[in-house]
Amino acid sequence: MKTQPVWFVTGASKGLGRVLVQELLSRGHRVAATSRSQPQLVRELGQKHAHFLPLEVDLVDEASVAAAVRATLAHFGQLDVVVNNAGYGQIGTIEEATASEVRANFEVNVFGVCNVLRATLPQLREQRAGHVFNISSVGGYEGGFSGFGIYCATKFALSGLTEALSADMAPFGVKVTLVYPGYFRTNFLDRDSIARPTRPIAAYETARASERQHLEVINGNQAGDPQKLASALITAYELETPPLHLFLGSDAVAMAEAKQARVQQAIALHRSLSESTDYSREKRSDAQAPR
Repeated sequence: MKTQPVWFVTGASKGLGRVLVQELLSRGHRVAATSRSQPQLVRELGQKHAHFLPLEVDLVDEASVAAAVRATLAHFGQLDVVVNNAGYGQIGTIEEATASEVRANFEVNVFGVCNVLRATLPQLREQRAGHVFNISSVGGYEGGFSGFGIYCATKFALSGLTEALSADMAPFGVKVTLVYPGYFRTNFLDRDSIARPTRPIAAYETARASERQHLEVINGNQAGDPQKLASALITAYELETPPLHLFLGSDAVAMAEAKQARVQQAIALHRSLSESTDYSREKRSDAQAPR
């Protein structure tokens, strides 16, 4: 009988991570779930049992992450799916964000993912099988959100990293999916979940309006259903050829299509300028001539 896969899910005590773990356990999958607080994991997801391993992990501490992966392998004897879900939002314009605020957001949203990948990829590579899901954001594809530049930058970084990861792992049979969720009805935009700038600048009225729109209007009214997102990730895992790019939510799809149209329009409008920077045919021939 085929054994159920083992999933390693970060940021599992709330939001999309919690819903995913609940759905996986309900289907009989085995899950190692991480959070900064093991007691909170147990409160949210239930007591430790054979299919569930709650792990207290500091994602920015490479040794902590490595210990969690070793514990997963010791407990379950295998590792099949890695879901890099942990992350948080940082509000503030580029000028307002302090160096420490920028670094902190990158530490969790990007470098924490790198810590997990360094700890898990050797197992997946050696077994020549497995699947990595990196949870980016539609803000990692469409960055035009005033007041969310640092957060979008972390997610753009994660998106680029994941595309390269897919190329790295393809020879080993390890599948990679980059997930771009739109707005889902979780606590992500709650005031106690999102970081605010410590030195706001009054002149940035557009950014403040964007922040109010997100925190007071969009929050609680998001179109995305987290339960359906969890099911979509499991479906993607079960596909023989899963997508590298997976936009989730009709809003994410619409924003992606709108950006693609703008980029295509810009290329068409400025093609001659874009292509004017190549070496001329004569210069290419001279450069390639033997000396």
